[in-house]
This record gives sequence, structure tokens and C-alpha cells, in this order.
Amino acid sequence: MGEGRTAVVTGASSGIGEETARELSRRGWQCVLLARRADKLEAIGREIGAEWEVCDVSDRAQVDEVAARVLARRPAISLLVNNAGVPGRGTFVSTEPETVERVLRTNYLGGVWCSRAFLPGLRAAVAAHGGAHVVNVISVAGTIAFAPAGPYAAAKHAQLAFSRSLRATLRPERIQVHTVLPGFVETEGFTPRSNLRSGVMRRFVLDADQVARAIVDAVERGKKEVTVPWFPYRPVSVFQALFPGVLARLVGSYGYRPGTQD
Repeated sequence: MGEGRTAVVTGASSGIGEETARELSRRGWQCVLLARRADKLEAIGREIGAEWEVCDVSDRAQVDEVAARVLARRPAISLLVNNAGVPGRGTFVSTEPETVERVLRTNYLGGVWCSRAFLPGLRAAVAAHGGAHVVNVISVAGTIAFAPAGPYAAAKHAQLAFSRSLRATLRPERIQVHTVLPGFVETEGFTPRSNLRSGVMRRFVLDADQVARAIVDAVERGKKEVTVPWFPYRPVSVFQALFPGVLARLVGSYGYRPGTQD
């Protein structure tokens, strides 16, 4: 499906973003990598033959400047992967106010700013190739009020509403919006295999390459909303919708080890 078409991947210097860029490259996409760390981006870009730009997606002005440079080189963007994110472990009582603000700006607003800034490129891809795609990498935390990571869960809830709204907004323009909701994933910034209190939940922790394959498959197969893995996370999300008070009392026992805080 890629066939040399351009994909922009945010948060591409490590974890899910890096693995998604690698998977896209293997399937024929030409990637443009965005993240904050130039050294990591350059190394990955050289390895997979990708372009890269330093970009903090929480900074709207910076996003607009980077998008303008990318679109000047590559006017048609067939795929935008909004993946950039930061952790926010801790409750709304214990977490520093600056962390709450940083998590909201990056995990929610970052995707909003990138989608707006790259929209001209997505529209150009529709004109050139008949369609385009946006993937919002959210989290099962977007469907569950997970108190041990309150700021993160709240930002992900906002991001989920944004993704679903954007899908309805862009559908008439033939721009498909895909929502991917991974469970716990082991990455450089998220280490649930070490920090989760529950041994049962540690068994369901994913690696980043598993999520990357799910992201690319969602684009190629036209899947609108995907939970990775389906079990146990999708049933828990449904339970949250039906019995929010009960689940809120239960999730504390499946939280993080004492002292885990961002």
C-alpha cells in the first residue's frame, strides 16, 4: 500500500513511534520522523532511509513551522501517525501541576496541532492518490478512569474524543482516521514490567513492535478503532462504560508499585 508514499510519524525517536517507522519503511513507505531528540532521529533516519525534523508537538508554533518545511519538500502526506506522548504516572493529588500541563499539551493537544498543520498535505494526497490516513495512537487508558495515572488517563480520554470527532469530520474528504488503543507497552519512557503492582497485568504487557504492526495493519485493512490486544482490555473498557464506579474501586489494586511517579 505504501509504494513510496509519504508517512509522517511523531514521537519517532523510540518506542512505538520508532517501531512504526521501521514497519512502514519495510512496507514501502517513505517516512518523515518527528521527535525532540535529534541524535536519535538522525540515527534511525539513516538506518531506514527516512527524513527527520526535530519537533516538540506540544508547541503549536513549532509544529506549524516544521509542517511547513516538510510540506515544502513533500506536498502530499498519505499518512500521519500521531504517536508522540509522555507518561503521567501519579494521581491528580500527588502529581506536580507542571506534569499535568505537560501531559495534556503533548498527549492531547500535540495530535490536534499536528492534524491541523498537516491537513493540507493529507488533502493533497487525496487529490493525488484518492485517499489519506490519520492514526491516533491513544491507549486503553483513554477508555478507563485509571486513578494511579490520573493525568495520563484524562489526556487520553480527551485524545479519544478528538480522534472519534476527527473521523466524522474528515470522512467526507476521504481521509480515514484510525484510533489505536494499546494496553500497557514496554518502552523507554513506560516500563510497566517493572512498575506494575499486579503480576497478572504484567503478563499482558506488549512490546512496541507488536503495536507498530497493529497500527500499519489498521491502515492497510481500513480498521476504524482497534484495541491491542483485544483481551483483556476491550472487555474491561466495556465494563468501565457499564459500571464505572465498580471499576474505579478495582483499578487501584492493579496500579503501580509504591514510589512510581512522574
